Order: sequence, then C-alpha cells, then structure tokens
Amino acid sequence: MAKNSDAEHTSINLIGNGTTIKGEVKSNGDIRIDGTLIGQVYSKGKIVVGNTGIIEGEIYCQNADFSGNIKAKVEVSELLTLKATSRLRGEIVTNKLAIEPGARFTGTCTMDKDSAEDLKTPLRPEQPKK
Repeated sequence: MAKNSDAEHTSINLIGNGTTIKGEVKSNGDIRIDGTLIGQVYSKGKIVVGNTGIIEGEIYCQNADFSGNIKAKVEVSELLTLKATSRLRGEIVTNKLAIEPGARFTGTCTMDKDSAEDLKTPLRPEQPKK
C-alpha cells in the first residue's frame, strides 16, 4: 500500500535536450533536466540533471543526481550524487554527498545535519503569505 507522501511525488517532469527555460520552476514531483534551465528550481522530490543538462542559478530539492553541468547554489535535504560526467561549480548544502570518480566539483560544501534538517521543506526560499 502506498503512503500518502508517495502520492505527492508521482509526477515526473522533463525539460528535454534543446529546451531552454529562464525563470522559476516549482514541482511537488521529480524533475529531469536534459536541456538548459537558468533560474531557480524547487522540487519536493528528486532532480536529475542528465549528461546534456545545464543549470545556472539555484536548486532546492530532497534528492539529486547530477550528470551534466551545474553552476548554482544547491540545497539538497537528503542525498546529492555527482556522477562521473558531472561538472558542478557553486555552493552545496546537503545531508549526504556521493561523488563518483571523474566528477568535478569546485566550490564549497556544508554537510551539517542541523542545516540539512532545515531543508525538509525544500520549496525555499520562504513563500510570501497570502
């Protein structure tokens, strides 16, 4: 039997190769990026950046797998995985980090359980109240 939290993450969104989005993307489900995203991306699920994927800006999510090129501030509440083909330049805040041989990371990384706990609501920054 599926848990209620699983139902929230059932949607899978795809930004395909050759597509460029500038702005802010928010999702309750998973996102796969094979194109280019310039701006902010917020996900309550997992963000996957494929080999052809490029992100410039800010990333906030629960889990992430990066294989492409990222120049961003990255906040992941659980596990961030940098695959062998990934190139990341920026600031990382995460609870767990896995880096495969061949991956390149330039920047800062904070692995503080208390900081990661604050990310349990990954749709950050704070949304204005209506």
